[in-house]
Amino acid sequence: MPEKVNGIVADAIRRVRTSSGVPLAFAGVVTGPTTLRLQHFVGQHVGALSGLSVDVGHGLGGKVVALNRLLAVDDYLRTPQITHRYNTLIEREGLRAVMAAPVIVDRSPVAVIYGAMHTPTPIGGRMLDALASEARAVEQEIVAARARMEHAAEGENEMRDRMTAAFARLRDLAGTVDDARIAEELEAITRVLIAGEEPAEEPTVELTGREQDVLSLAALGYPNARIAETLGITVHTVKGYMKDAMRKLGASSRLEAVVTARRSGLLP
Repeated sequence: MPEKVNGIVADAIRRVRTSSGVPLAFAGVVTGPTTLRLQHFVGQHVGALSGLSVDVGHGLGGKVVALNRLLAVDDYLRTPQITHRYNTLIEREGLRAVMAAPVIVDRSPVAVIYGAMHTPTPIGGRMLDALASEARAVEQEIVAARARMEHAAEGENEMRDRMTAAFARLRDLAGTVDDARIAEELEAITRVLIAGEEPAEEPTVELTGREQDVLSLAALGYPNARIAETLGITVHTVKGYMKDAMRKLGASSRLEAVVTARRSGLLP
């Protein structure tokens, strides 16, 4: 999501420069509870501010983050409204009148968008409205992008659960058929299900078929009793297979065992 926020903010400052008419528009993304990092610039600048980490509460942007509201100064170098920790860089950049608006998502600032001029002059309402409008647009874009990512993740999780369920059913079926050729074909299909992607980690352990069966059902959220009923074994036996699988995978919980098995390409 941070990369997405950076992209949205970078697009916004291009619009700010056009809509407000300022010679320089720039932006910073909040990278922690006390830091705003300036990294996007459009317009006339010499790079003095590029990469600057602004402390919350200091300078114009730091104060905007602290107060969560739009601020403007007619002459950055002389205004009593802010601290002047960054005056040397501002002067090197030749900036005087500056406005800044926070981008707020879930009541927390995630970025600050600036508009700046090279002369000390009052910033008019039209410029402030343009900046505020873009900040609100960025907020909406970030929220929408996050919703799309969450929806996509839900779809991926649902598909993975379906694959895991199919894997478990095929393995169970393979153990019940008498025809060796059909059993081999079913086993081959299960191998296809766990070979769709390169494992994130090289397999360092080998699980038995029953250990894979138990883990695949645990991955679907089945409790031990349901796993036992599905596989036709006792709960005590299920616990034994799970304990052995966790030991082999170096896992301290069922969830960790499932995650490690998936990363190693042992489960879909």
